[in-house]
Amino acid sequence: MKIKALTRATSVQQAPGADVHKAPRNLAPEIHPFERAREYQRALNAVKLERMFAKPFLGQLGNGHVQGIYSMCKDKNDLSSVASGSGDGVVKVWDLTSREETWRAPAHSNIVKGLTFTNDKKLLSCATDGIKLWDPYIKTTEGNENTPLATWQEGGPYTSLSVHRTGNVFAASSGQGCIRVWDLNQSSAPQTIQWPSFTDTITDVCFNQVETSIIGSVASDRSVILFDLRTNTPVIKTVLKFAANRIVFNPMEAMNLAVASEDHNLYIFDARNFDKAQNIHKGHVAAVMDVEFSPTGEELVSASYDRTIRLWRRDQGHSRDMYHTKRMQRVFRAQWTMDAKYIVTGSDDGNVRLWRANASERSGVKSAKQRQALEYNKALKERYGHMPEIRRIDRHRHLPKVIKKAGEIKREELSAIKRREENERKHSDKKFQKRKSEREKAILAKQQ
Repeated sequence: MKIKALTRATSVQQAPGADVHKAPRNLAPEIHPFERAREYQRALNAVKLERMFAKPFLGQLGNGHVQGIYSMCKDKNDLSSVASGSGDGVVKVWDLTSREETWRAPAHSNIVKGLTFTNDKKLLSCATDGIKLWDPYIKTTEGNENTPLATWQEGGPYTSLSVHRTGNVFAASSGQGCIRVWDLNQSSAPQTIQWPSFTDTITDVCFNQVETSIIGSVASDRSVILFDLRTNTPVIKTVLKFAANRIVFNPMEAMNLAVASEDHNLYIFDARNFDKAQNIHKGHVAAVMDVEFSPTGEELVSASYDRTIRLWRRDQGHSRDMYHTKRMQRVFRAQWTMDAKYIVTGSDDGNVRLWRANASERSGVKSAKQRQALEYNKALKERYGHMPEIRRIDRHRHLPKVIKKAGEIKREELSAIKRREENERKHSDKKFQKRKSEREKAILAKQQ
């Protein structure tokens, strides 16, 4: 009887580049009684190393602007192109790879209120003197100023712009309380939509990236209004306790939208049910000026008047990270790059800054062993993230003294308001009424 046995070369059982024979390992838990203790220590070391190597700030782009940056947009068809508009009317386009200015134009005579790239790589800008269309990929010679490809001035002054995801259409909000929808190939607006009763200045407008016929807007009268282009009518109007500065839709979920509010919070709403907020993100100590979803729809970035930017997970109430520098002033704009790895911000000091989305992540080429170690550390951190010491190290951030003090004052004020409300409830008929959650208190009225 002939028997064939499986045989393998000794080199198969050796580590690459080593001559040492790799012994088989028995993973039975009874043989390794200290496995959890070792894993906990490794998780502790991993979270310490992550905080030690956290260096989110990469640098500023070029020489920035002469005045503050109040509008910003990215080209969704190009990973490295970002445009910014300043208070003196100058629009610049930056290359993130070289961190240098690639194009500029004295576009307007005053503050650039809105910027957006079209689907055919053109650039739209708006201010009180109208809307202009530019081609930022045309190189200009010395002494030859850039000229706009087209200009629209009907129905201004304009406050913000948003472009359709696939069509040749863009929407512009105005100080007259209406939204005008333009075709890039026409000189007059084919559609004008507004709420039946008077609405104050619409400060921001945004196209839904999934249901592309839906437009969201926020106005200075604290309202959030959704419009439907198919019927040319408004759908719903919700009045918040404080005015909102920015509205943005989740690029992966048609029904979810985020609002940056003057009360220092971010609100996530479900467009199908405006009775309460889906989530409230708390942490800023001044008005939130801008918010944007990441391209994956799982995270948000916010820019605030308190001179910081914060990163949030969509389903959590507190920020996962906070970025600041000594020289950065009030931040008016924050944008994700299309690969969700970097963040670009524009602030009142005229600088465009580039940040890592994950503070300790490095973008160089990694060996297989290094990738495996990073994945192992990440798994350990998730497994032991609930432990007090690991959670404390992971959440700790060095705050500027001014922000820390403002946070303490804010907590005292909020606790005083809560005590007063409880006292009123205890000694009035309110004690027989059902309590309202914080998510319901954010909404004052709803009209359909």
